[in-house]
Amino acid sequence: MLGVRVLLLGGGGREHALALGLADDPSVEALIAAPGNPGIAAVAELRAVDPVDPVAVAGLAVEVGADLVVVGPEAPLVAGVADAVRAKGIAVFGPSAEAAGLEGSKTFAKEVMTAAGVPTARAYTCSDEASTAAALDRFDPPYVVKNDGLAAGKGVVVTDDRATAEAHARECGRVVIEEYLAGPEVSLFVVTDGETAVPLLPAQDFKRVGDGDSGPNTGGMGAYAPLPWAPADLVDEVMRDVVHPTLTEMRRRGAPFSGLLYVGLAITADGPRVIEFNARFGDPETQVVLALLETPLGGLLHAAATGTLADHPPLRWRSGAAVTVVVAAEGYPAGPRTGDVITGGEQPGVIHAGTARRAADGALLSAGGRVLCGTATGPDLAAARDAAYQVVRGITLSGSHHRRDIAAAAIDGQIALPV
Repeated sequence: MLGVRVLLLGGGGREHALALGLADDPSVEALIAAPGNPGIAAVAELRAVDPVDPVAVAGLAVEVGADLVVVGPEAPLVAGVADAVRAKGIAVFGPSAEAAGLEGSKTFAKEVMTAAGVPTARAYTCSDEASTAAALDRFDPPYVVKNDGLAAGKGVVVTDDRATAEAHARECGRVVIEEYLAGPEVSLFVVTDGETAVPLLPAQDFKRVGDGDSGPNTGGMGAYAPLPWAPADLVDEVMRDVVHPTLTEMRRRGAPFSGLLYVGLAITADGPRVIEFNARFGDPETQVVLALLETPLGGLLHAAATGTLADHPPLRWRSGAAVTVVVAAEGYPAGPRTGDVITGGEQPGVIHAGTARRAADGALLSAGGRVLCGTATGPDLAAARDAAYQVVRGITLSGSHHRRDIAAAAIDGQIALPV
C-alpha cells in the first residue's frame, strides 16, 4: 500500500491523535482533514465540510481524490456518512449507519448483546415516568441511567439519589436503566473488517470531572495505557466472549460491523462485563493507545476498510507507557467558556481538542470544553505521567482546570480487582 490519499473527518483530540499517526505513516501520500483544528493543520491540509452531511462528505472525498476516508466522531457514522462514501466506491474506516446503531442506540446494543450471549448488565428501556419508576425499583443504588441516543459521552448518570436518576430520565426522554457494575473500567479498541478482529492495547480513561472521580461525567479527563493491574488473559477473554460473538451477530443481522469497535468494560467479581459499545475510537484513550502503536496506522486502517485485515502483519507496540491529561475550559462540563487565548499550545506533546485561530492575528483560542491534552510516553507509567504533567504545566489558559490524579492509583498499586 503506497501513495494513499486519506481524508480524516472530525476536529477533536481523537482526530488530532489519528492525524499524527496517519501523517507518520510513509504510505500516506496526502492527508486532508475536514474540518480539522489548528493542531491538525500542522500535519494535514484542512477543508471545510459539515461532518454530519453524508452528501457533502462524499462529495469532498471525491473532490480530493481520497483512497481512504477515516471517520473520527460518532455522529457522522450514525448519520450515514460511511454509507454515502462507500456508495462512491471509496474505502471507509467506519461502520454503516445500521451497524453504528451499536453506539447510536443503547437499546439496540443491548439487544445485540443479548442475542450474542455477551456478558453485560441487566437493563430496561424506559420512555415514561411509570416505566422508569418500575425499572429503578428493580435495582439497588447506585442507579445507572443512560440516554438511549448519542450524548457526546455525557449522557450517563450514576447516582445514589433516586430523584437525580428520575430527573435525568425525564430530561432524556428515552433511557436505558441498568444494574451497576462494580469494578475498575477498561476501554478496549478493536480494529475489524467485519470478520477479522485485531485488538489494540487496553486503556483506562477518567470520566468524572474532578480528582478522586468526583463531580459529573465528562467526555473524559485523561487516560493511560497499558494497564499494569489488568488480568493477563483479559484481552483474549474479551475477544472470545464479547467481540467475536458480537461481530457474528451483526453479520447474522445483515449489518456487518467494520471499523473500530470500542468495548467499554467493567472488571467485576464475575469477570469482564460490557458497559457499552462505541462505533469509533474513544477520546482521550486514542491519544495514549496510538502513542504506543509502532505499526503504521494508515496501513492498518486501510486493511480494515478494504476487508484485508486477515493479511495484515501482527501489530507492533513500543515499550513503556503513555499518559494524557485533558486541560478543560472554565465551566466545563456544564457551560464551558470559549474564546480565551492559549499559550503553550504548540509545544511537543500537546494535542488539540477544542481550539481555533483568531482571524485577526492568528492567536490560538479555546473553542470547546475539552481544549487541549498533554500527552507523553515514558519507560514506565510513572515516567510517562510525570512527562504528561510537565506538558500541561507549559500550557496557559485562563480559568482552565485539569485532574491531578490521572494514572496515580495504577502507579501506586491501588486498583484492586473484585473477588
